[in-house]
Amino acid sequence: MSLLSVQNLVVEFPGRRGTLRALDGVSFDIAPGEILGIVGESGAGKSLTGASIIGLLEPPGRIASGEIRLNGRRIDNLPHDDMRLIRGRQIGAIFQDPLTSLNPLYSIGQQLIETITTHLPLNPAQARQRAIELLKDTGISGAEERIDHFPHQFSGGMRQRVVIALALAADPQLVVADEPTTALDVSIQAQIISLLKRICKERGAAVMLITHDMGVIAETCDRVAVMYAGRVAEIGPVHDVINQPSHPYTSGLMHCIPDMSQDRETLHQIDGAMPRLNAIPSGCAFNPRCPHAVEQCRQTRPELMAARATQSACWFNDRTATRDEVSA
Repeated sequence: MSLLSVQNLVVEFPGRRGTLRALDGVSFDIAPGEILGIVGESGAGKSLTGASIIGLLEPPGRIASGEIRLNGRRIDNLPHDDMRLIRGRQIGAIFQDPLTSLNPLYSIGQQLIETITTHLPLNPAQARQRAIELLKDTGISGAEERIDHFPHQFSGGMRQRVVIALALAADPQLVVADEPTTALDVSIQAQIISLLKRICKERGAAVMLITHDMGVIAETCDRVAVMYAGRVAEIGPVHDVINQPSHPYTSGLMHCIPDMSQDRETLHQIDGAMPRLNAIPSGCAFNPRCPHAVEQCRQTRPELMAARATQSACWFNDRTATRDEVSA
């Protein structure tokens, strides 16, 4: 049974000039203990998907249709107070900039203890001891002293470790990590990713890792969902998606990664840009940038279909159909 199930999620933003559809029928599952990567260009809908799951959509954004279930319980239509209890206790969140997650006026100990006592039946002394253990688990040395320090007294990498400790404070079943390493240098990125993998595997927590970095995806995830223009373009085991991509967009992303074994002065690129929400093309949203697009692609939108070891929203999945067959 899936821990998290997202089915046909649609997120809209009403405005004076009409309603913009930012997510259009997003579906995926995450199993207990699994790390699912969500990858794509800026504007693909990655962070919006995460915000929808943890109940932090910015108004006027709203979930227009679809379902989000955690352990079989529907959570997308819960009242604010009920969702607040789930967020932290059952779902932990790690954001790109740790300074947005930490209150500069309170010590990290105060913030950890408040989170722990809110969600777990522990007194302040027990909560403080748990907070110290969490800081140790996340690699912060001298945790007994540093627990009383304030966020500005930590480096960027150490602040992100504190945020991970906060996310794991109540032993959540699911952790939503939105670009957790983007603001960090490369060596610290590797440490944070390794830490996140280790702690979540030890605790049995599932992880939804949102990133634009395919290197992080390859190093960290069990499966990956590639998003484009508010939809899932391809989803499957990370090894298969990276090494045998079925969707032209996924293939384009893979070719954009420099190959260190080749001496080449120029990089491949995907021509064009992600469409604006008010200008999503008909048919497959990727068709204006796709070198394989035919009339069928411009008129009819493909759903996710079996393709090799993945699922891909493309009329040429597995290359079993020729262009003539599809356009006929």
